[in-house]
Amino acid sequence: MAFCSNCGAEAGTGFCAQCGTRVGPPPVPDADPLGLAENVASALCYSMFFLLSGVLFLVLAPYNRNREIRFHAFQAVFTGIAWIALWAAASTLSVMLLPIPFLGPAISMLLQLGIGLGFLFLWLMLMYKAYNREHWVLPVIGPLAEKQAKA
Repeated sequence: MAFCSNCGAEAGTGFCAQCGTRVGPPPVPDADPLGLAENVASALCYSMFFLLSGVLFLVLAPYNRNREIRFHAFQAVFTGIAWIALWAAASTLSVMLLPIPFLGPAISMLLQLGIGLGFLFLWLMLMYKAYNREHWVLPVIGPLAEKQAKA
C-alpha cells in the first residue's frame, strides 16, 4: 500500500483521499525512453560504423524528429559511404602497385595507412564536435546532409 508524502495517510492510486495530494511518480510528458541528450545522440550517430549508427538514429522515433540529430546521422551515413568508396579505390590502386618491386608495396602500405589514419582522425573529430554541440559541416558531404535533414 502506498502512503501519502504530504500527510502520511494510506493512499490508493492517483490521489490521497485525506489531503488530495498526488500519490506516485509524477507524469513525465514526452520523456525520452533512452534518456539521451541531443549532444550525446548526435555524437553516437558517428559511433560504431558510420552507416549502421547513422541509419539507426534516422529510424528511432524520438531522434528522427530532431533536426540536429538528423543532420549528424545523415552526415555519418554519407561519410561512411565516402569512406567505403575511397577505401575501395585505394585497395584497387594498391593491388595494381604491388607488382612493382620494393616501391609498390611501400606506396601501397603508406596509402592504406594514410587513409585509415585520416578517417580515424575525422571520426574522432566528428564525435568530439557533435558532443560539444558544434555544427561542423564537412566540405562536400555536409551540405548534402543539411539538405536531407531539412526534408
